[in-house]
Formats: sequence, structure tokens, C-alpha cells
Amino acid sequence: MKGKVFAGIAIVLVLMVCLVGGLHYWENYDEVFYAKIDNSRIREVSLSEYMKYEYTLDCYNHNGKKRELSFKTSRQLKEGAYISLEVRSAGVHKWEEVKYNDLPQKVQEKIE
Repeated sequence: MKGKVFAGIAIVLVLMVCLVGGLHYWENYDEVFYAKIDNSRIREVSLSEYMKYEYTLDCYNHNGKKRELSFKTSRQLKEGAYISLEVRSAGVHKWEEVKYNDLPQKVQEKIE
């Protein structure tokens, strides 16, 4: 009887450790995408006074794989600027402007 209880507790503990580890990985998984700002693909949103605009852009990862991503900003961004977007499981975590020469070669081939 004690052996079955111990085995049950051990299985539950192993499952909890796997779940916590998986959630930590899922929440902290990062992938970087790149895009060129196109202000025709912006819309005003009124979620808060800080995030007034939402962009939906065609973005590319370092291999040139395309993905449409949406992200919110407090201001309109400079037309034609290049940005990198850090994407986590819940969406775009942060973005920053980058120079064209900082884009991976495969991304440069897709974005002109």
C-alpha cells in the first residue's frame, strides 16, 4: 500500500515539474522577426492612452519565412523604417528600429 502511495506521489511530482518547466520554456521562448513599416497598415485603437495604434505587417524570420504579425504602439512609426520584433508565445513582446544592414541576408532579399 505504501509503495502505491509513494509511486502516485512521485508521478504527480514529476508531472508538476514537467508542467512548470514547460510553462517556463513556453513563456520565455523568443523568436525574432523583421519588418518594414508600412503606415497604410496601421489602425487606431483605444485600448489605453499608451497604446493608440496597431500595426499588422508581413514579417520575416532569419530564414526568410513569412508571418503576419500585429503589435501595438504609442505612436505612428517612421514610414519605411526597418524593425525587429521579439515574439513570444503570447505575441510580440517588444520591437525596436534597426538598420537595413543589420537585417539577415534572407530577410533583405524579401524586404526591399
